Amino acid sequence: QVQLVESGGGLVQPGGSLRLSCTASGSIFSINDMGWYRQAPGKERELVAVITTGGSTNYADSVKGRFTISRDNGKKMVYLQMNSLKPEDTAVYYCSADVLTWRNIRGDYWGKGTLVTVSS
Repeated sequence: QVQLVESGGGLVQPGGSLRLSCTASGSIFSINDMGWYRQAPGKERELVAVITTGGSTNYADSVKGRFTISRDNGKKMVYLQMNSLKPEDTAVYYCSADVLTWRNIRGDYWGKGTLVTVSS
């Protein structure tokens, strides 16, 4: 089994910052892409940012210049630094990882999410 656990969500005022973390554990042989998604109330889940094993990144237009994704391959962790937060960033943020297990099974795994609320 593979588990992803997010942390770092909370309540922040507009213009503030938060740093989300996600740790992967379990029967992991290797991890390919890792990413952050979010789902706001009444909306579909959307991609926020993704990072490859080599460090290449891609961002949603709505967060470019404000959010930064990074990863620590040795610790099996991915981070999302969120600056200049806006009320429209309010959502549950989910970590995702493309994992190859020791049983040679490849799949996408998800965390349970962490709530980010941007409000004054």
